[in-house]
Formats: sequence, structure tokens, C-alpha cells
Amino acid sequence: MKPSVPRNTLNRRRFLKTTAAAGLVTLPGAHTLADAESPGRAQPVPHGRPARLGPDDDPLGVRATFPVTEELAYLNTASVGPVPVPVRDALHAYADNKMRRRDTASGRESIGRARTRFGNLFGADEDEIAFLYATSGAENIIVSAMDWREGDNVVVDELHFVTTFVLYRELERRSGVEMRIIPSRDGVVTVDDFAAHTDERTRLISVAWVSNRNGFRYDLPPLADLAHAHGAYLYADAIQAWGTFPTNLHDEGVDFACGNGYKWLHADFGCAPFYVRREHLEWMTPDRYGHSQVAETLPGQRFRLKTSAEKLQYANPAYGPVAAMDAALGFLEGVGPDRIAEHTHTLAGELRAGAEALGMRLFTPPDNPSAIVSFHHGLEPERLADALAEEGVSITFQEDGELLRAAVGMFNNRADVDRLLGVLAGLV
Repeated sequence: MKPSVPRNTLNRRRFLKTTAAAGLVTLPGAHTLADAESPGRAQPVPHGRPARLGPDDDPLGVRATFPVTEELAYLNTASVGPVPVPVRDALHAYADNKMRRRDTASGRESIGRARTRFGNLFGADEDEIAFLYATSGAENIIVSAMDWREGDNVVVDELHFVTTFVLYRELERRSGVEMRIIPSRDGVVTVDDFAAHTDERTRLISVAWVSNRNGFRYDLPPLADLAHAHGAYLYADAIQAWGTFPTNLHDEGVDFACGNGYKWLHADFGCAPFYVRREHLEWMTPDRYGHSQVAETLPGQRFRLKTSAEKLQYANPAYGPVAAMDAALGFLEGVGPDRIAEHTHTLAGELRAGAEALGMRLFTPPDNPSAIVSFHHGLEPERLADALAEEGVSITFQEDGELLRAAVGMFNNRADVDRLLGVLAGLV
């Protein structure tokens, strides 16, 4: 049943008075407080980027590098992150080199640079990093390498991505392994919740480091301690985490983490950095084999295989996406993960407060250090979608259109957030 809008939901005029007094938001392209009394005087504001950008319009100095900002209030990086100009240029250069068959060594050089840059940005050693084609490849490799016994269990929670449930349902069917799914409470799953479901037969705890459903961000070290105390491993799906805050994977205590490049890394599909803590490299076996794993060719068609995380790369990498990853990581390094986190998390907090002021039922918990905000809007989904499209606002609808998920990227500014809130205010 569609969630209803609370009886005390703010209407548009009350929203203006309440939030303007708090310094929370101004509605772009809508009425000013004075215009609210005389709607005929309202002047529309174009959707495009202002001709001159001040520091408040572009706090990180990157909006001109993301042409999407000229057309949209793009609050949808949790779905697909737009590529910045340097990444587009890297893809163009790769395609041009391939077309003309010149500088043929550039692809291999991009792999080395990308691996070095990823390790430096995320606190991993280069021999702990493999480049897979998709995030789901990592968890499949882990499951394939482990020696499962009937009666073992894996602990996940309901905020995880659907691939994880598909994988472990199949493991249940094939091996008699139990998948334990923890429900969330108010959009949160705690370490104590995991502890209540973890025992001596738990082999793996798997979480979405930042949930794709509501942006809830896990504190990994306590989860790692819990898993290790029971002789289990911790895997983190990092596709909604890479690039959104500074981290050091060694300090996080996580055993494995993976995430593709096409969201917050602002790279492309087809290159998913996979971190494997060094202590697991000896027993971690590939789930398939090919020429790319060969370290040395021996007589009689025999081979010595690689022992680093590269042994999980069985075939040629996707050189185009790797070139994009190389350029994207260099770009992220220049902007700074700490600056990105401070900017996006602050704006996400303002968006959450604005949605709450409008009477929306929040799915994202308060004081949550991530760039994703999710809430049940209580409006007619098709009407809301049309209004958002009319105002040039891009977000994601989930749960049959009842749940709205917005994602604040490094290129977003307060005007983008205000535009979304303005559309909502006009419909409540």
C-alpha cells in the first residue's frame, strides 16, 4: 500500500517560511518568499549552469569538468556516475590509438598506473589488487575458493544488493549452506544485530559497505573483529563507497572488497578493483583460468602462475575501461577524497533535513556519513516523475516508485539539492 503523506505535511508556502528562517534552502526557479504571496510575479530560472560560478555554486571547482551539470540537477551518481572531461579524453585517446594502431603499449601502462593509483588512494598494496569486469565477480570468486560444508552459514542483511541474495540462494541449493538475512530497523543494521546471527558455523559476513537502498554506511572494523573472532571472513561490496570518502583498506580490517568504476569513481563499466588482503592470497584460487595468469612458461606446455591478486585476472583486461579508471583515479586524487566527503556528506545532510521538513518518511538514518539519501515520498510516483523531468532533476525511484533515492556527487551544489526539494514542495 502506498505510504500516505502525514496530515501535518508542510505545504509549499509553509516550507518556504520554515526552511528560509532556518537558512536551510531557497527554491530555485520557484517563488521567493515575497513571490509566494503573488505567484504571478515568479520568474523561472534556467536549468543550465550559471554564467559565472562563485564558490558556493562550485565548492570543489569541478562543475565545468562535468558537462552534465549544464543540463541537469544530476543527483543520480548512485545509479551511474557521469564521466568528467579528463576521463572522456582518456577514452577518446584509447579509441584513437586502437583505431590507428599506434602507442600499443599504452594499455599495459594504464593498468600499472591505475593499480598504483588505486593502492595509494585506498590504502592497499599493488599485489593485493585485481581488476575484474564486474563487482559480482569478486563475491563469486570468494565463494568458489572457500571450502563450504553443509550446515555452514553466511550472514548478510536486507540492505544488501540483489546479486548477493541470488548468489547465496544458489549456494544454499547446491551445498546446504544457510543464508541468514538480518532485517534493518529504521534503515540501520548494527554490529550487535550481526553478532546475534553469527556463530561457530559462520564462514562469511557480507555487507554493502554503503547500501544502494538507503546509503547506510557500515563501520567495517567492528564487523571485521566479529567475523574474525568466529574464524569467518568479511566481504564489503564497495561500489557505493569507492570515491565517496577517504579510507585505508588495511586499517578497515576487511578481508575482501570490490566495486566497479562506473559510479562514484566516475570511470566506466568493465573495470572493478578487487582488494584481497595479502594473507588470503595463498589459498585464494581463481574460479577460471587463462593466459593472463601465466607468470612463466615452462617446457612441455606447463606454467608457473602468478601468486599476487593478478592471478584472479584470467584474460585480457578491458583496456578501454582500464584507461578510464586510470584517468578517473588521477582526477579523484587531484580533487581529494576528504574534500569530496566533506562536501557531499554536508549536502546530503541538508537534503535529508529538507525532505524531513516536507514530511517525507526517511529511510536513510540521521547523521549517516554517506552521499545517498533515500525516503518514501508519499506522492503519486508518475506525477512526481513527470515534475522532476520537467525541472531537469535526475534521481532513482525504487520499490515500485514509492522510494526516492538521491545521490549527491562532487559536482553537485546547493542549487541542485534545492531544485529537488522545490519540486517536492510544489507537490505536497
